[in-house]
Amino acid sequence: MSIAHTQGGGRWLGLYVIAYLVFLYLPVLLIPLFSFNNSIQAAFPLQGFTLQWYATLYGNTVLSGALVNSLVIATIAATGATLCGITVSYMDLYGRSPLAATISAVARLPILIPGVIVGISLLILINLIGLGPSRIAIVLGHILVALPTTVVIMRSRFAAIPKTIREAALDLGASDWTTFRRVMLPLSLPAIVSAFMLAFLISFDEFIVVFFLAGTEPTLPLYIWSQLRFPKSLPTVMALGTSILAASFVIAAIAEILRHRGLSATAPRPTDQSQAKQTKRGELQWHST
Repeated sequence: MSIAHTQGGGRWLGLYVIAYLVFLYLPVLLIPLFSFNNSIQAAFPLQGFTLQWYATLYGNTVLSGALVNSLVIATIAATGATLCGITVSYMDLYGRSPLAATISAVARLPILIPGVIVGISLLILINLIGLGPSRIAIVLGHILVALPTTVVIMRSRFAAIPKTIREAALDLGASDWTTFRRVMLPLSLPAIVSAFMLAFLISFDEFIVVFFLAGTEPTLPLYIWSQLRFPKSLPTVMALGTSILAASFVIAAIAEILRHRGLSATAPRPTDQSQAKQTKRGELQWHST
């Protein structure tokens, strides 16, 4: 393959990536743009800069109630999903049991199932057990939806920890529970925080499952959906969406930084200034680099 052909393929690949990013993120970037527009209509040309749509977010009791409801549900669901993800991923790697591997595979399965199917299935289930649409049902549904993310993050983190660390703790007389609690969990703390934050975002932004399981207390995504029926509320919805986008971006960035920091903490490091080299006779000689 010629160099010119390779460069041409790379150029087309770059153009494809740019076009894909524009198609994916340009509609999202239009929301903050129109949220500062001094017009009810989301259209060009822009009428002027204003902050009045953000001012309408304050003092809205219905919006405040939906926000608090989403925060409470997301916190509880993220905590449950993170605890389940830690347990499932750890047992998958160190349990050495076909059952543990099966549970881990099943826990990651919901990410492949359409949200509508998950919502309908959960609605049927909670009606059969007598819960009905309620906040508890939403929490259970969000744990199911966020669980694959926490399992993937925690499994990769536990797998990155050298097995010799766990083996050394067991050789020194620590039990499996002590090794897990005092060795593996502290080493995995950045990943745990990252998994919790991403699970929180998934729960906070989830709409389809909430649509089927919500009772009398709507969450913030449901509130936004209900306001889209009123054209005069569109600028306020875009201002609210911009605030959610900004908060989500900050939380996701912090979670990714913590995840990479946790992975780099146990990554193999280069040798020190002095390194041992074995001679042909099998003797060790120390040389300064």
